[in-house]
Amino acid sequence: MQLRYSFRIYPDAGQRVALARAFGCARVVFNDAVRAREDARKADRPFPKAGELSTRLITEAKRTMERSWLGEVSAVVLQQSLRDAEAAYKNFFASLKGTRKGPRLGAPRFRSRKDARQSIRFTTNARWNITDTGRLSLPKIGAVKVKWSRTLPATPTSVTVIKDSAGRFFASFVIDTDSAEDATRMPATDQSVGIDLGLTHFAVLSTGEKIDSPRFLRRAEKKLKRAQRELSRKQKGSKNREKARLNVARVHAKVTDARKEFHHQLSTRLISENQGIAVEDLTVKGLARTKLAKSVHDAGWTAFVNMLEYKAARYGRTLIKIGRFEPTSQTCSTCGVKDGPKPLNIREWTCTACGTLHDRDHNAALNVQQAAGLAVTACGAPVRPGAIPAQREETGSHGFPTGNRAA
Repeated sequence: MQLRYSFRIYPDAGQRVALARAFGCARVVFNDAVRAREDARKADRPFPKAGELSTRLITEAKRTMERSWLGEVSAVVLQQSLRDAEAAYKNFFASLKGTRKGPRLGAPRFRSRKDARQSIRFTTNARWNITDTGRLSLPKIGAVKVKWSRTLPATPTSVTVIKDSAGRFFASFVIDTDSAEDATRMPATDQSVGIDLGLTHFAVLSTGEKIDSPRFLRRAEKKLKRAQRELSRKQKGSKNREKARLNVARVHAKVTDARKEFHHQLSTRLISENQGIAVEDLTVKGLARTKLAKSVHDAGWTAFVNMLEYKAARYGRTLIKIGRFEPTSQTCSTCGVKDGPKPLNIREWTCTACGTLHDRDHNAALNVQQAAGLAVTACGAPVRPGAIPAQREETGSHGFPTGNRAA
């Protein structure tokens, strides 16, 4: 299973210039590859292959006056940019044929130097390494200071240097983990839990625990409104407008980081405490078209469920998604009688068949657990982990035992 471990890096002034040069060269090579394929399409010729593009756009281009500055950066960065263009076209054609899951993808577009996010990638043949002092040594850039928040569980296969919209730099390492070794790090348990995701409470567990929704975006809304108002008053193209844009991006970055940290801490706790976890497959896209759109996006249910999915696959747990049309809020978890739909303002109701008083969310969490077939584990029966496809996600900063730092 492949995972990404991200760390904040702090390049000095000279390294920032070198990184900006590498970002620009990678962007130019990507755009040249897109332009070459578009010219071939318009001329009704077959698409040039990757080897041909590498020779023409990198090797031969370095010998010309117009592209001689491509030799100032590592050749691996330029090769990986061509790989990105090739992968973008493969995903585009797979989307056209319907063999790729998810929404339809458009054709690759040209990258702009004004894009808020820039990135370059170094593979193992680029001869990058982590020095004895804990710095990340990158070819033709130098030894960059890294803030190690946890250890790397294995030797990385590649590193991606990212500059986000807030002007921060990150190093993202790709790690190949051993699923058998990861399973031994997680103590076995016979517990299971059903989760009902909501807005008033972020999650209500079948155990009766209610986890409040932090509402990170709502709490930062006043500061964000002020920052966006200042941005709208700045003249386009001015340096003050760029400063105001960075201020808005920093506010959004703080909200995103806080939400991601909350998701990681909660998902890690649920995975470590339970062998089986059941959640409801919610229609987030549909809910995002209603008047609750801002609250739905603020909760980030999809990101949370994705974290549960890849952590369950990594540590040998079972994650079951029940159908979105399962009447969890209408069915009595005690006797199983369906009592009909109820408006959202009704938070408690009494079953007409058995007379049990139900908390709406807790009852739904119990029904989610029962619909997934995990309720028997409450009596001590073990839950066998099923086969769940692994996903590549960013790992959290608060995970399982870390040991020594990478430095």
